Amino acid sequence: MFKKITIGFLALLVLIQFIPAEKNESNDTEFDISKSYNIPDNVATILKVACNDCHTNLTRYPWYSHIQPVKYMLADHVNEGKEHLNFSSFTRLPIAVQNHKFEEVIEMVEEKEMPLESYTYFGLHPEANLSEEERQVLIDWAKEQMAYLAANYPADSLVMKRRTPPSQ
Repeated sequence: MFKKITIGFLALLVLIQFIPAEKNESNDTEFDISKSYNIPDNVATILKVACNDCHTNLTRYPWYSHIQPVKYMLADHVNEGKEHLNFSSFTRLPIAVQNHKFEEVIEMVEEKEMPLESYTYFGLHPEANLSEEERQVLIDWAKEQMAYLAANYPADSLVMKRRTPPSQ
């Protein structure tokens, strides 16, 4: 019985290798954050090693990303990351949303919620383990971008509009 279960499991593992997973390699940068915001070299380096794989339209895939179920899990993880914040389509967002995204960057980096621990498990992506100094560089940069927005746009255009519940 155990032998049949083992063979069935191995056959399933082989079969799922043929299930495709969408790759995040479009590199569409038409609305990239760098088109409207200053990104100093030190910030660009931090973003490249700690953020861009999940928060842009171009992911650098490691060798293990070709093996299911890891391939599917990575695709899902990248899609979810881009859903929350996509630097490649950042300037397509309304100004109030861009301002809010900078607030979220500050919060997530301060609270050490980003980069995700799962991104650096088992020594993977060691360069993404941000030092306190690197975290502060990102926080200061995001605050500078918010200050830039505040200096160049009316205050009411930087506030997210509250959603009113439908009347009953």
